[in-house]
This record gives sequence, structure tokens and C-alpha cells, in this order.
Amino acid sequence: MVPPGAAAHAQCGYRRVGGAMAAALPRAALAPPGGAAGGSAPGGSAPGGSAGTPGRAEGAEGLFVVLGAGLAAASHPLLYVKLLVQVGHEPLPPVVGRNVLGRKVLYLPGFFTYARHIVEVDGKRGLFRGLTPRLISSTLSTITRGSVKKAFPPEDMEHVSNKDDVKTSLRKVVKETSHEMMMQCVSRVVSHPLHVISMRCMVQFVGREVKYSGVFSAIGRILKEEGILGFFVGLVPHILGDVIFLWCCNLLAHFINTYAVDDNFSQASVIRSYTKFVMGIAVSMLTYPFLLVGDLMAVNNCGLRAGLPPYAPAFTSWIHCWRYLSAQGQLFRGSSLLFRRAPMPASSFPLD
Repeated sequence: MVPPGAAAHAQCGYRRVGGAMAAALPRAALAPPGGAAGGSAPGGSAPGGSAGTPGRAEGAEGLFVVLGAGLAAASHPLLYVKLLVQVGHEPLPPVVGRNVLGRKVLYLPGFFTYARHIVEVDGKRGLFRGLTPRLISSTLSTITRGSVKKAFPPEDMEHVSNKDDVKTSLRKVVKETSHEMMMQCVSRVVSHPLHVISMRCMVQFVGREVKYSGVFSAIGRILKEEGILGFFVGLVPHILGDVIFLWCCNLLAHFINTYAVDDNFSQASVIRSYTKFVMGIAVSMLTYPFLLVGDLMAVNNCGLRAGLPPYAPAFTSWIHCWRYLSAQGQLFRGSSLLFRRAPMPASSFPLD
């Protein structure tokens, strides 16, 4: 959703850099050829348009694969640090600072300090641990979305216009969101096994393991130790988060554009084009716990230190994981990577 259409996926402008944009980056890497995770009008293209120009459509799909891979590679250090924070790995002590009110607070290391620590331990290449399976996952997701869109084209969908009456426009939004949800769910299922492998490769930093050293060896190990279901741990919360995100984002954007933006305002069209992007950032904060739980389940109790006590108990289900994090007040752990406040007793510092 950077511009209204393909940017709808970037709208998955899911978290600030340190928070809101961090999760946006991974989803943006999955952006489909001609669609957005936010469900921006898939019907923007004429029905059968791609069929009339197959060479051009294939070229566009290839371009999206390359762009998605490039974005995934560029954002990988950010997601790597975020995952280590999510699992609770804090190798550096907090430092004393002051907030905007001048009060003393403890700050945990931010992204740049954490990344510098990784470089000191593993070198610059260490920032890209787990990148190969992530690139494969991103590519699979993009290709799958394109294939699903070709197999089930939104033939009778039309772009929502402010000339539509309320019922007609809402019906179009529901139809478009349903189609986008189907593409997102299918692509998530197809790409999730590589996502699990990527997560496990990255969290090996915590215990300095080498259990998952390559894509093929990781596939064999998971099959041997956990069976086929081992590739889909954490899938349910990820899909639930995607579905809730899509519907909330698209419906909220629709109602705001319909009832809050006055057609007589000269910049109404510009405001409408970015409503979904803003809603994407807001809704992403609410659905972040699903992302966190899904990532933690992907590495939990798999034989790696990051998925075992004291970092986390062996969860019996993603609901168990959710309840545990909720009880600890940690459902938004890792949502911010810049200004990370640590809990601090009131008596930690003398009065000024």
C-alpha cells in the first residue's frame, strides 16, 4: 500500500521500524503480482487482461518475485533482530536513560545496538542467518498468489467507486476481501514450511547451535523428528492474524472513505487512496500478538535453546502460548525495536 494498489501489501506496513513497520516488511515481501495484502481492489485490472497478454503477465510476475526477494533480503537484519527479541534473548544489559518527562528509565538495546552485537559475534554475514529459506518462502508466496489469482480470477469484480451506493460498494469490498483472503491463506500454507525453517535457523544464534545448517538438511530433520506437521507449527495464529487484519483493514477503510471523507473536499481522492495504508498500520498493532505467537510456536520445543526453558516452556498449543504471554504481559514483545523500555522498580534509582 504505498501507492494504493500494490502498496496495500506494504500497508501491511505492519509495524513502525522498531514496531509498526517491522512486520510490514515481511508481508510486503509477499506482495502478489497485482494484488495487495490489504485487499485493494483486485478488480482494478480488466477481467482476462493477463490472459490477453501472457508474456507481459509472466514478466510482471517475475518482476514481483525479484522485487519481493530484494525487499526480503534488505529487511532481513531487521526481522532477525525482531525474532531474537520475540523469543526473549537479551544478551546486552539495559542502560539508564530519561524519558521526555525527564524521569529515569531503563532502556533495552535498540535495533542498531543489537545488530552491532550480532556483527561482533558472527560478523556482518551473521546478520543474514536464515536468509536463504526466507527468500524461498517469499518466492513461493508470490508465485502461489499469482497462480491462485489466475485459477480463480475476480472476473465480475469492479473497482469500488464513490459513485456506488452504500450497499453496492460494501458488497464489492466484501467480495474483494474474500478473494484476497483466499489468496493470502493459500500462499501462507504453501510458504509456511520454509518460514519455519528460516525462524529456526535464526534463533540458533541464542544457543550457538548448528542443528539447522541448510534447507534440505533442515527438511530431513523436521520430517524425522516431528513428521509432516512439524512444518506447520504456528500456522493457525498466522492465518488468523492475516484474516483479521484483512477484514478489519478493508472494512474500516471502506467505512471511513464512505462516511468520513467528504466528496466536496478537493483532496478527497488523495485521502481515500491512503486510508487503507493508515488503517493497515493501526490494525497491524492489534493483530501483532498473532504474529508473535506464530513465530514462537515455530521454534518452540524443537531442540533449540531459544525454544526451551528459561526462554519459554514447552507449549501444548498456540492458545497455551497466548495465555502464557498474556499472563506475563508480553503479548507485544518485539513490536518495537527502537525505544524498548525495561521494567524498573520504583526504588531502583535515588530521587533527584
